[in-house]
Amino acid sequence: MMTFVLFQLGAGDPAAAALGKDARPQEIDSLRRKLGGDLPLFFGHCCRSEAFRWQNSENGVRFLRNFDSEELLCRMKSSRKNYEFKIESGKEEFFAELAPGEKVLKIEVFRYQSNPFNSRFLRTFGEIVSFSSEFPYISFFNFGETISTGEPIKDILKRCILPSLALMLPVFAGEIFFGIVFALIAVAFRNTFADRLLVLLSVSGMSVSYLVVIILSQWFLGYTLDLFPLWGFESVKHLFLPVIVGILCGVGANVRFFRTVFSDELKKEYLRTAVAKGAAPVKVYGCHLLRNAGIQIITRASAGLPFLFTGSLLLESFFGIPGLGFAGVDALYNSDIQLLKAIVVLSAFLFVTVNLLADLAYAWADPRIRLE
Repeated sequence: MMTFVLFQLGAGDPAAAALGKDARPQEIDSLRRKLGGDLPLFFGHCCRSEAFRWQNSENGVRFLRNFDSEELLCRMKSSRKNYEFKIESGKEEFFAELAPGEKVLKIEVFRYQSNPFNSRFLRTFGEIVSFSSEFPYISFFNFGETISTGEPIKDILKRCILPSLALMLPVFAGEIFFGIVFALIAVAFRNTFADRLLVLLSVSGMSVSYLVVIILSQWFLGYTLDLFPLWGFESVKHLFLPVIVGILCGVGANVRFFRTVFSDELKKEYLRTAVAKGAAPVKVYGCHLLRNAGIQIITRASAGLPFLFTGSLLLESFFGIPGLGFAGVDALYNSDIQLLKAIVVLSAFLFVTVNLLADLAYAWADPRIRLE
């Protein structure tokens, strides 16, 4: 519902945006029908049409037909009152008389549909999940074709998901792993120079923009030292630099979070008892501490994984990796609302799925938790 409302408020008319200002009214009307942009928002018999254009005359407004269409309904708002009248099929011209001094504020032309439930909301819901009388009776993510190229959106998602996973999963694993390792080092040497240095580096890493890290790494590691390729997805080597950048940008926040969690956990009685009994540091930190901090680790990981998609927008765009982020930026530039909507819904689905898996993992991390 939130995605639907935001796209209706912010996207405007996708047909007019895709075809440009020089497009013919019949082209706009045809594409708008194909995308469902002419339909009522939730319920209604009136569908927007471009069948007529209008021009002001001395005593009123003259309507001129752009293309053949069925019977139409015209709603006109003037400075004095609202008008509503029908325009018969085949009628090439129509004149609406106005009183002297009366000004036209808004004119809309609609075609009639018999099914009032055929709306933009139900069409959007059908793009996410739809039912049929044939096997398998249900299908998901039926977003049709892109506006710019006409390619099936399912094919684009299938083609882009592998490069995105190849980039996002190493970044995600690296952020969690190095965040835990550096946080353990910080709490093991807390209130020392090593602890303060790690905290300083973490805060500094959190404060630097993603974009700055990308540009500096490309200039220094890629261009000056020529250690990594800067563009493309031809081999695994092309992933090294974007993965390093992604980890550098995300590990600082993880170190800060895990250090706070581990510091609070070390104050608890069971760990103080283990240290007093002379337990080895490996057992204290690697077994007791990590195991009991498992809930916080899972929570942090589940919250951070979906937001890797935001980082991949910049990484894939600047390094030429043909993933979902690259496709999303390209769709934004081309005003391809259908593809952009599909990527937004897919990222929301990923967020919900990851949070569900996190809830299930809580019972595995802490035997005291039971799923009911």
